[in-house]
Amino acid sequence: MATAQLNAEGLNCPLPILKAKKMLKTLSPGDVLEISATDPGSVADFSAFCNQTGHELLSSSAEGDIYKFEIKRA
Repeated sequence: MATAQLNAEGLNCPLPILKAKKMLKTLSPGDVLEISATDPGSVADFSAFCNQTGHELLSSSAEGDIYKFEIKRA
């Protein structure tokens, strides 16, 4: 299982989701994508994205103004 990272800080909706979707396509099933974002809406966006696509949202957290997500590719 590989881990990739995406820095989506400073980007507003829908760019964090679009960049994550593009990057997930390059990963193998079971790989994990770690994302950092500053858009507060990304919390709901990534949850809905995973529910719709079948990817697994492993974690979602906030550290100050930075939101961090771990998504396991389906």
